[in-house]
Amino acid sequence: MTTNFASGTVWTGDNLAVMRGMNSGCVDLIYLDPPFNSNRHYEAPIGSKAAGAAFKDAWTLDDVDVCEHGELADRNPAAYSVIEAARQAHGNGMQSYLIFMAVRLLEMRRILKPTGSIYLHCDPTASHYLKLLMDGIFGRANFVGEIIWRRHNARSTAKRWPRIHDTIFCVAKSQDFRFTPLKVAGDKLKIPHTLITGSDGRKYQTYELTGAGTTAHGKSGQPWKGYDPSAMGRHWANSHATMGEWDRAGLIHWPKKTGSRGGFPRRRAADPFVPEARKVTVGDVWTDIDRINQAAKERKGYPTQKPLALLERIIEASSNPGDLVLDPFCGCATTLVAADRLRRKWAGIDLSPLAISLVNDRIAEDRADKKRGTVIGGGLFRATALTAPPARTDLGDLPNYRTHRHRLYGVQEGVCVGCETHFPFRVMDVDHMLPRSKGGTDHPDNLQLLCSGCNRSKGGRTMAEWRAAQ
Repeated sequence: MTTNFASGTVWTGDNLAVMRGMNSGCVDLIYLDPPFNSNRHYEAPIGSKAAGAAFKDAWTLDDVDVCEHGELADRNPAAYSVIEAARQAHGNGMQSYLIFMAVRLLEMRRILKPTGSIYLHCDPTASHYLKLLMDGIFGRANFVGEIIWRRHNARSTAKRWPRIHDTIFCVAKSQDFRFTPLKVAGDKLKIPHTLITGSDGRKYQTYELTGAGTTAHGKSGQPWKGYDPSAMGRHWANSHATMGEWDRAGLIHWPKKTGSRGGFPRRRAADPFVPEARKVTVGDVWTDIDRINQAAKERKGYPTQKPLALLERIIEASSNPGDLVLDPFCGCATTLVAADRLRRKWAGIDLSPLAISLVNDRIAEDRADKKRGTVIGGGLFRATALTAPPARTDLGDLPNYRTHRHRLYGVQEGVCVGCETHFPFRVMDVDHMLPRSKGGTDHPDNLQLLCSGCNRSKGGRTMAEWRAAQ
């Protein structure tokens, strides 16, 4: 689907309205680090580049359009049920937070390409509720994984286990999602305990020569060079002849002591063990990316800033160069900097106007970083700064919405959706369920017939807002 906005665009304002204006199926990857419902107030310190950035992460029903909850009952009953269960189990605060998240996740799913995926960053405060919410919106079959990111070492806390990790949920639009397994150098992990020192003084990796269980037939259970695997309830995993070849090549490590399982010979690797060259596949527990410390160059003072390495890993795994990455809570622009560095297209949305200057400063600085050897011109960088949502271009040439009066009158059998009363055709008006001022379109799915009285009463409100006021 054609994208209806330029790469390098940053909107200031409510991300819901902006995403409602984006074409369906135009984004390859979405990363969001939304409020966590932590019941805290965050504020950047004075003197930092993010000074002035602040937000309240405590939720009441006054903080959201509660009418959207009723709307979810029709749009996504599963999400509605999760939110209602959260209200009963946790209270109105969690209900409000999940309403806020649900309506935005529905839009994110719509604007993702079939090959796209979404990474939602959260913590244990609401992670279990968000997992259920995403199952309801994306379908549990499209759940890709739960990443545990260990942010720092344990600290002393009263009457509870210290919290040292965040959770990142990865969910796909469909089973055709894009994903590339990543490998990291083994020096970022623990050194294997199966290393031995060779005659040349270098370290070598060793491996088991036996397998679990005994064998009743063949040579795999018979002794070899004085070592009987059956006595240990095991068998040789390779033939005597093969092990003899390894021994002649100096690839068998002989223990100094015998008589125990630990004293059995082991196969020795041909090449020395070099931790820096050892590549291991990245799993779903990330301990090799540290949080941003106080002295880090990339630190901008933003209250919830995440490290560039974290976003680079996500973007590398789930997108290709030239793909479009969106961060609807872009804050201090870490996602956008990582995307730009990896040659992806990008766009961001944030409530704070400060985001624009942070994006410009950080990307200009990153592009001119000669130490990384990736100078792209340097100098000033200017993102496209917008406040008005984009206008959708994926709906085709829609006729004037009023031309749907006759069709809607037939579909509704002459009954007003508002007061549920039958009226003659002449007193019925075509109405936008979601007003155009709030991102609604002239698409038939957003149109209904109201009697003149109900239409005047509804005004510029959404249908959900109007119903809640009756």
